[in-house]
Amino acid sequence: MDANSLHLYAITDRHWLNGRTLASQVREVLEGGATMVQLREKSLSDAEFLAEAREIKGVCDAFGIPLIINDRVAIARDVGAGVHLGQSDMGLLEARKLLGPKAIIGVSCKTVALAHEAEANGADYLGVGAVFPTSTKSDARELPRETLVEICHAVKIPVVAIGGITLQNVQELVGTGIAGIAVISALFGAPSPRAAAQAFTAVRY
Repeated sequence: MDANSLHLYAITDRHWLNGRTLASQVREVLEGGATMVQLREKSLSDAEFLAEAREIKGVCDAFGIPLIINDRVAIARDVGAGVHLGQSDMGLLEARKLLGPKAIIGVSCKTVALAHEAEANGADYLGVGAVFPTSTKSDARELPRETLVEICHAVKIPVVAIGGITLQNVQELVGTGIAGIAVISALFGAPSPRAAAQAFTAVRY
């Protein structure tokens, strides 16, 4: 896959909707330059998630931007999206059988060994973190910068840094070897998701 499509990876969280629709917020971050969108929304039922996924897929398609579904492989297949898998989700090889060879599949990992395994099994990209303290995942331990650099240099597939990334700390990731950043609250919780996306897209790693 094109590593440039991971430059600003927006991950949704309806916690910050404040009366707006998720589709309108996704449109804003895409207008601001987001290069990929992941629908995360862990609190939704499968039926609710599927309806949301179809709507968000339409928005992403209008911008020519890939949509990634967090965890729910069947829904990713139903809407024609990619999927992101955690270490406790469906296995990568099984997901690939269900989604086919062209689907984008990303995998979360925290170690070089897991990164090698994901690459060997055909992952398209890796999500690595948490690179900074984060409130989105209460159980996420901060990953040392050295480990992030080691993972980036250990694999040929692109790496996305995730966890607690803000406009105030993002420059600390320059030079690590990442292809891009995954951002949740600093985009969707911003007064203007569009302006926040524009600011993040100006950073070069």
